[in-house]
Amino acid sequence: MNNFDLQVFALVYQVPEGKVATYGDIAKLAGMPNHARQVGKVLSRLPTDSKLPWHRIVNSQGKISLQGSRGDYQRQQLAAEGIPLSAHGTISLKKYRVL
Repeated sequence: MNNFDLQVFALVYQVPEGKVATYGDIAKLAGMPNHARQVGKVLSRLPTDSKLPWHRIVNSQGKISLQGSRGDYQRQQLAAEGIPLSAHGTISLKKYRVL
């Protein structure tokens, strides 16, 4: 595991319940502002039983990028934390973004 991966894990861990961050936010805070996709790659390698709150990370439009069961899980976890998705599937970054 490299330093970037460790930074991503540490930053994601700090996103509080009821808030979200974007992949780009995490990349920027990790010192790699143009590496939002790499943040997604790092998080995609997590085991399914990971305790890291990866579900609090969304794309720059406030949408869930994942499809299938992982996307369903993310929606359920966010709803359980009181973060609603609009009819268009977006989260209000203005209201719920941690930064």
